[in-house]
Amino acid sequence: MTRITQIFAASILMLAGAVLAIAGPVNVNTADAETISAELQGVGISKAIAIVEYRQANGPFRSVDDLAMVKGIGERTVEINRKNILLDSGAKKTK
Repeated sequence: MTRITQIFAASILMLAGAVLAIAGPVNVNTADAETISAELQGVGISKAIAIVEYRQANGPFRSVDDLAMVKGIGERTVEINRKNILLDSGAKKTK
């Protein structure tokens, strides 16, 4: 690897780390799609819209694991984001 490529790769890794550090807890039972997509890693706007639509059709999520029932949200996405998913006013739920 050339020196410039190494510097570029290191810069990309630092930026990715900064973006991940910005993500914070989000209440998936009250947040809009834009907020959900901004705060959860691996959840773009289409998946966030699916979360909101699922919530509207089925009621609030009772556990973090219930998010895996949303089309496009797998167990891996739930695990990656578990610490940043809120279900009620400030209390983080893991099961």
